[in-house]
Amino acid sequence: MSAAGGPRAPGPDPLLVACALRIEQAALRSAGRGPARGHTLLRTGMGPSAAERAVGRALGRPGMDRAAVLATGFCAGLVPGMHPGDLVVAEETRDPHGTVPCTGSALLAEALARAAPGRTVHTGALTGSDHVVRGQERAQLRATGAIAVDMESAATLWAATRGGDRPVAAVRVIVDAPEHELVRIGTVRGGISAFRVLRAVLPAFHEWHRSLLLPRR
Repeated sequence: MSAAGGPRAPGPDPLLVACALRIEQAALRSAGRGPARGHTLLRTGMGPSAAERAVGRALGRPGMDRAAVLATGFCAGLVPGMHPGDLVVAEETRDPHGTVPCTGSALLAEALARAAPGRTVHTGALTGSDHVVRGQERAQLRATGAIAVDMESAATLWAATRGGDRPVAAVRVIVDAPEHELVRIGTVRGGISAFRVLRAVLPAFHEWHRSLLLPRR
């Protein structure tokens, strides 16, 4: 229903962009000050349980039953040669709940390459963890075929698809890689390069969302 009590005007399905940290939220908010704001930004809090709860609540609100969901923020790269500021586009997310295939990953990667020229865009499996991954555990996760790890993306997409089919995606900016390992999670705040990349790529999220409205060939 509209605010006046009449039928809600038809329009495109909404886009929910979910991140965990205040610094990620700040980057995305600073990017959204222009005219194209067609999304809802949700800060879930850190960790898979917080992400699952927050996304479930957000998608239970009126008008969000068909929303597309994109998880974003920072991550740890698992593949040698990755650098802070590189981008990761998930083809699927994995966690103890299972595997969630992502929608339109190739198109999203192309849009990100245009939005952040000069940045490397990696595509592959994004795995979930309930803690910061370091050392040998990084190599163990890489052996499963994953290219990056974070704490919220898999839980976000699992919560999004639990109630039915909807478009989902995950885009992460690397702040921590095998040759550039963080000492503590707080040093994310010093990741100026990653912050700038995350701020730059919001238009690619909108391009991906608009593509969902196009007829499939």
